[in-house]
Amino acid sequence: MKINYNMTLQEKVKQFSVILRQRKDIRWFLFWLAGLLGMWLWDTLFLNPLAYELIRSAIVNTFVGTLIAVALSLFIGWSVGIALYFLENGRARGLHLALMFILNLIRSIPQIVGLLVGYMFLTLFIAYGVLQSQINQILWMAFVISIFCSLEVIDLVTERIMYYRKSDYFDAMLCCGIKESRIINVEILWKSSLSYILHKLVSLFGVVILLQCSIDFIISVGLSTDVSLSNFPVTLGSLLAKLDSKQDILAMGSTLVNPMYASQILFRHLQGVSVAFIIVFTLLCVFQIADGLVRQYDL
Repeated sequence: MKINYNMTLQEKVKQFSVILRQRKDIRWFLFWLAGLLGMWLWDTLFLNPLAYELIRSAIVNTFVGTLIAVALSLFIGWSVGIALYFLENGRARGLHLALMFILNLIRSIPQIVGLLVGYMFLTLFIAYGVLQSQINQILWMAFVISIFCSLEVIDLVTERIMYYRKSDYFDAMLCCGIKESRIINVEILWKSSLSYILHKLVSLFGVVILLQCSIDFIISVGLSTDVSLSNFPVTLGSLLAKLDSKQDILAMGSTLVNPMYASQILFRHLQGVSVAFIIVFTLLCVFQIADGLVRQYDL
């Protein structure tokens, strides 16, 4: 449904409300933005300046790193998926087997273990002065995460190509003189599979957030003496591991014994509550947005 810009303001609002009722993905996306905006305003009013700056930096670093990881996953998955098709159907079967072996090797490594190895190399790079700027460190970890997350994009790209390759749709376009590369990239993946790819990217956004926060929380202890937690860019996961945030989260448990203390949680323990809320709220909204895309496009 498209909005007609020649309508009156009242008609536009009415039509927009209809779209929100019909589109669960748009509704939850706006709800996510409103929730983050509300938390930001609350932190602006009641959080001390130092903690506020930490949360602001953590949000920016986390979401920027996540978007970069998702973009890299799409690029790697799209490129490798197409390469697998042409290698399998060409004369380079040896290269196809070698590439499949590498992909299966990556699949055999648990994601959290692979990320720990990535942080191990990041620690060495920082210790030897190779990666000093925060943006380079974020790019490195986004690349490491994308190596594992791109496997899902590769599977999706391969499945969509095989689905149309078996149909008369593919052969008909070949008979019309359309190049095979254009059929795959434009007609199949872009025009006919965009909704599937969009759903996969939204899902990966939640996966990357969870992985990044988990690994940052894990590496907050046990670092080498040459590299401390302060050398890494602050993220939601590393901020949640700080002592102040832990105490704030534990303080929420005291409300079970003393319910009256709940009124103080959003004032005296705002740092940890804010970080935990952003992580959980984002994961919930991403799940609902992905579910809305499934219903909207019958995926």
